[in-house]
Amino acid sequence: MGILFLIVFVDLVGFGVIIPLLPFYGEHFHASPAAVGVLMAVYSFTQMLTAPLWGNLSDRIGRRPVLIVSLLGITVSYVWLAFADTLWMLFAARALGGAMAGNIATAFAYVADVTTPANRAKGMGIVGAAFGLGFIFGPAIGGALAGHDPAHADFTSPALAAAALSGLATLLTLVLLPESLPKAARRAHARLTRGSRWQMLGEALRLPGVGRLILIAVLATCVFAGMETTFAMWSRRQFGWGPEQNGYLFAYVGLISAGVQGGLVGRLAHRFGEARLITAGAAALALGMLAIPFASSLALLAPAMLVVGLGFSLMTPSLNSMVSKAVPAGVQGGTMGVTRSATTLARVVGPIFAGLLFEYLGKDWPFFVGALVMAGVVWLAAASRRQVAAHGVE
Repeated sequence: MGILFLIVFVDLVGFGVIIPLLPFYGEHFHASPAAVGVLMAVYSFTQMLTAPLWGNLSDRIGRRPVLIVSLLGITVSYVWLAFADTLWMLFAARALGGAMAGNIATAFAYVADVTTPANRAKGMGIVGAAFGLGFIFGPAIGGALAGHDPAHADFTSPALAAAALSGLATLLTLVLLPESLPKAARRAHARLTRGSRWQMLGEALRLPGVGRLILIAVLATCVFAGMETTFAMWSRRQFGWGPEQNGYLFAYVGLISAGVQGGLVGRLAHRFGEARLITAGAAALALGMLAIPFASSLALLAPAMLVVGLGFSLMTPSLNSMVSKAVPAGVQGGTMGVTRSATTLARVVGPIFAGLLFEYLGKDWPFFVGALVMAGVVWLAAASRRQVAAHGVE
């Protein structure tokens, strides 16, 4: 787990470098807020298409080779991004990066391989902490390299830094990461036909509460991705911020995520159960989204972002843990891939919808609508908690 943590951390630092940059990069090529939403969505769209393929391939040939190939592809995409000189090249580079980033399903399947049901939430939380730490250092590095002036930002240096970090993650995987999936398990997968495989996955998704858990994950991710997409444009208009200020703020959210997922969520899940954490996280995310538009200064914005980060960080590992516990062990890789595809679909819909709200209704509306959606998720999560508890999943 320690080696996987390091690899995911280094790769996510590279990903985080780009986060505060992209909206400004899009606007540099005269993209509208709605077009920026599509730019953010294209990465997730291609990731959605490839996540089940990476997950199933990792069940067949092992986790390690899938991670190596996909990390190499991500490195190439960042180099392309660094030298993009038209909007279509920006879109194409992000599409390639998203296709390779479907390997995240493999990382979660690796966790499922090396943990027991009793410590599954803790294991998912450790990988989630790597995400959080990546979002601490990555946005701060990217923002500092790009600069504070949105009109004269440096777009090349952050992308090359991201490429170097993903290349380092590839090297670490080659040298340090052992295979987690035994050959016997891979042979068993190879004997399954394509039809029977999807039949098993379909049966898994029909297990009590699983479909509703995936729906909750989709809605929460949709709201959070919409916030990520529009926040830089909102802060530019609200405070006159550029990539650097946004990078530091996203680093702050990453710090919250790392703290919650790295240590707190495991203890809370043991005490209260994952289902209660999902409900509490949904409520916190709703309140934080509602508070953002009313923040007229950093002193008011920081607590709102604290609550947003806390809510989403409680929900994500708890949802992954509950889904993994509710499906047969033999199809965890494929099921995590399908689950990942569902949440990446939310990262397609969320940015596009938020961009449209931003452009046509105003800069505050992505946050108001997000708060309303999460209020509905609170009710849905409470109902799901009662259902899974009745069937013994919790």
